[in-house]
Amino acid sequence: MDTSKRDRHESHLERQRQEAEEARKKREEEFAKAHHAKSKKIRLYLISSIIAVVVIFGGFGYSIYASKIKPGQYDNFARCLTEKGAVMYGAMSWCRFTQEQAGMFGNSFKYVNYREYNERDDIKITPTWIINKQRYERVQSFDKLAQLTGCSLTG
Repeated sequence: MDTSKRDRHESHLERQRQEAEEARKKREEEFAKAHHAKSKKIRLYLISSIIAVVVIFGGFGYSIYASKIKPGQYDNFARCLTEKGAVMYGAMSWCRFTQEQAGMFGNSFKYVNYREYNERDDIKITPTWIINKQRYERVQSFDKLAQLTGCSLTG
């Protein structure tokens, strides 16, 4: 093979190598772009999932705070009833009147001295309040409870 043919052949091989190298680099760039786009989607899903979990647990935490920890409107009144010896007997699991009386106190009911009616044989109607050794059957208004105990509704 003469020199010029050899040079042309080597030049042709060099161009093929360069083209192959450029094609390889282009494939790598396309793969990197696709991988980067996929990584962005994964990060977006991950961040969205974390935010959703935070919102859910935040809502759950707030509901616990609101139902158990947050001060109720009648906390002082309910505490006073208990301090004065008032006891409410009821059937929370099935008696709508007991549930109604408890509902009147809202979050403050946790301070009422509440007992299940079956702790005493003489309780036949729920709810029943025992105040100063007197029995008051059925749902009682706050005004009536305040009058019977001397507890103030306003603080």
